[in-house]
Amino acid sequence: MIAALLAPSPTLIAELAVGAFVAGFINSIAGGGGLITVPLLMATGLPTPLALGTNKGQAVFGAASSVYGFAARGEVDRPRALPAFVAAGVGGLFGAFLQSLLDKKTLEPLCLVLLVAALGTLFLPKRAPSATETEVAKVNQPVRPRARIEEQNALLLAGFACLLGTYDGFFGPGTGTLLAIGYERFFGDGVVRASGNAKVGNFASNLAAFSLALFQGNVRFSIALPMAAASIIGSLVGARVAVKGGAVVVRYAIVAAVLALVAKIGHSLLP
Repeated sequence: MIAALLAPSPTLIAELAVGAFVAGFINSIAGGGGLITVPLLMATGLPTPLALGTNKGQAVFGAASSVYGFAARGEVDRPRALPAFVAAGVGGLFGAFLQSLLDKKTLEPLCLVLLVAALGTLFLPKRAPSATETEVAKVNQPVRPRARIEEQNALLLAGFACLLGTYDGFFGPGTGTLLAIGYERFFGDGVVRASGNAKVGNFASNLAAFSLALFQGNVRFSIALPMAAASIIGSLVGARVAVKGGAVVVRYAIVAAVLALVAKIGHSLLP
């Protein structure tokens, strides 16, 4: 089974690409794309380190394109970008290293627990855009933070980015949601600007974890590259979809899909 997965069939690649497309689509609407791709890769029977590393291999491309998209719109705060990138990158590398220290018998059930816990990030309350932010968005201008970043805020930002980067390097799903909420609550960013700033840290931790997984031989590009392409296309399609109540429907669809995949993986772990 594993040998076949190391040289995946066109059918398997197509199935994973469809899953990645769906993940990219829902990620652009409600967040939580990693909640689809991680259990999907684990459910194929790939060893957990290989599944997680391959997921980083496809996620890093989507994260890079997201940073570019937000930066091109002026929705990335440049003074914060460098410290967040460095801190999240260090955290991502540390988290990926911690993951590599765990044996399969410990890592697999831990990942199942983290998957279920990460589902909760889909239902964390998010602040609605203010009237000012809505008006500014109409003229395509960024909302500036309430105050410029100061030394103590830089330390808080570095610690915050490093902490979530560590989680992202170790596992990942839900990181983008938590980063965006943190930028709103701790640093006074508008909703769109918070999402843009969050993408910087998310990209850094993905890149760091991907680099270590690549060094350890835990990335299968024959799987990761088709998934990355499908995820980017799904993100572009999802970004253009605006259906009232759609995000709520998507969240519950993710929960149902992930719980089904968790049940499948859990069943395979039973003696």
